[in-house]
This record gives sequence, C-alpha cells and structure tokens, in this order.
Amino acid sequence: MFKLISFFKRNKVEKNVPPISQLNGVDGVIPEHVAIIMDGNGRWAQKRNLPRVKGHYEGMKVVRKIARAANNIGVKTLTLYAFSTENWKRPRTEVEFLMKLPQEFLGTFLPELIEENVQVRLTGNKEQLPSYTTEAVLKAVEETKNNTGMILNFALNYGSRDEIISAVKKISSDVSDNKLNKEEINEELFKRYLMTSDVKDPDLLIRTSGELRISNFMLWQIAYSELYFTDVLWPDFTEESLVEAVKEYQNRARRYGGI
Repeated sequence: MFKLISFFKRNKVEKNVPPISQLNGVDGVIPEHVAIIMDGNGRWAQKRNLPRVKGHYEGMKVVRKIARAANNIGVKTLTLYAFSTENWKRPRTEVEFLMKLPQEFLGTFLPELIEENVQVRLTGNKEQLPSYTTEAVLKAVEETKNNTGMILNFALNYGSRDEIISAVKKISSDVSDNKLNKEEINEELFKRYLMTSDVKDPDLLIRTSGELRISNFMLWQIAYSELYFTDVLWPDFTEESLVEAVKEYQNRARRYGGI
C-alpha cells in the first residue's frame, strides 16, 4: 500500500516559488472567469512508471503556479475541477490520497493566498468528504472570506447533474410552500438556486490531456463559454499554457447565439 504520510515528507511543495513578473501576449480582453478541468495526472505518472498518486501530487503543484498566473494576468475567478462525484469509483488508496491533498496544498499555500487578497471558495457536496478534507478547505474559506481579489474556487465532490437536480428540488419545494410562483421561474431565478449563484458563468473552459468531453462539469454554467482543449497533461500545464489558452479566447468572437 502506498504510504501517504511518507510520500508527503519526501515530496515537499516548494514554498518559495518565484512570482511571475509578467506574462507576455495577454494584452486585451482577459476572461473574467476561467474554469479548468484538470485532467491527465494519472497518465502523466504512468508514462513515467510512477504511482498514479505521484501524478496527482505534481498536479497539485501546478495548481499553485496556475493560480498565481491567473491572478497576475487579471482573471477574476478561477474554478478548478478537483474531484468529481464520479471519482469515488477510483481505487480506495487513490481516493484517500486525493482527500489528503487539500491539507497539504492549503497548509503551504494559504499564507500566500491571504497576502495576495485571494478568496478561496468551495463548490460541491461537502457532506461526503472526510472531516479532515472539509476542515482544511473551510479553514481557507473562512480565513479569506473578506478578501476582495481573485476568487479561487475548488469544485470538490462536484457533479453538475446533482447540482441541477438539487436546484429543481429546492424550486419545487419553494413553489409548494408558496414562497415562489411558478410563473417567476426563468434562467435568472434558476441560477440563484445553483451552487455558483454569486459567481459569473465561465468565459473560458480549459480541459487538459486531450479528452474532448465535459465530464459533468458546470453543464448549465458553460452554455456560452468558449471551450479550449489541449493535449497537455495537467502536470505539464504551465503559465505559458494558460497564456496560450487566453490568447485563443481573445481571437474568438462570442456571439451568444447571434451573428
């Protein structure tokens, strides 16, 4: 069995990653909300004959770099698909490792997030998460709740179909309790019942690893998002990779169904 504690001791995250002074080629309109499906950690490790969890650990370090880069270029919200409701189907040891990562990541990165005025948020069903995972994330949420800079939103134990069904149930209940008239139901009202009710819908959705699918992620919210797929595996995704995605976004015309 892979030893989680010894792995963390042998692979400490760099606490003093040099800040990015500037990123070239990002003049122009910056997407306010960038969402990323971080895919390819396991394949990255397997290609190197390493345990899959090593890929997840390297991927965690990339989160730090990309969060810093997104903040530096002016992204207002960065949502990261960290763990889906379907990921519980993975081997138990891998799931246990993934549940430990928020403690390790936020334990080293939280001071910088506070200093940089970043606000941490959690989107997903926290009821199923281990207490140590929830406590680590909610501690970061609490300690950054008054920050007014970039929102760093972790989609953890998140599934869009579950989110939509939950919203429908809440609306139905409010109609039954005469708190809401069914004639009032429209897109704007429906959004208020989603987990992301107070966050702008993603302008740009990035998926790494070459997979061309959405994987039950923000199905309602990405209706008009620009989609960007790259073959780069998440542990190999760099600040320059982010810039490339943003530049591609800038070259597109968002028509929202118009001409």
